[in-house]
Amino acid sequence: MKTLFLILSVFFISTCFAQRTTTKEAWLEKWKNSKNYLVGIAEAMPEEHYSYKPTERQMTFKEQLVHIKGNMDWLSNSYFTELEFKKTKAEIPATKAETIALITEAFDNASKIITTASDKSLLETVDFFAGPKSKLQILNLLHDHVTHHRGQLIVYLNLKDVEPPGYSGW
Repeated sequence: MKTLFLILSVFFISTCFAQRTTTKEAWLEKWKNSKNYLVGIAEAMPEEHYSYKPTERQMTFKEQLVHIKGNMDWLSNSYFTELEFKKTKAEIPATKAETIALITEAFDNASKIITTASDKSLLETVDFFAGPKSKLQILNLLHDHVTHHRGQLIVYLNLKDVEPPGYSGW
């Protein structure tokens, strides 16, 4: 009986004092891993294949990365800051290193912006082209968009017989 009481007491105490993770904290952790995974994919592709696209209707490998960066900039700035974001035609970087620097900077900027957002603000509703959405939905879209295009980039790597980096889910 003493052993059972001791086990239940330890479980209760550890449950009460366990660190709680907020939605934003969980997202930021996932975002950091998403950044590392996408940068790993960008690093894996040889520079001579950055202009590769599997079909005419698709973007090149480099254009995919620049597109991901532009979406990160748009969503994080438009919905989590007071800044007025103006979409412009993205300039395509000249080199692989410049491209990787751009996506790294975009991930870091989005992370800084989301870090300053309050957990309560994620419940706020904003106007979005697809109808009213909560900021939490925009946050999920931000991550989902990266995932969508990263999946395409993995196919590009495989088509060029380049082994993608190992997946990191958390």
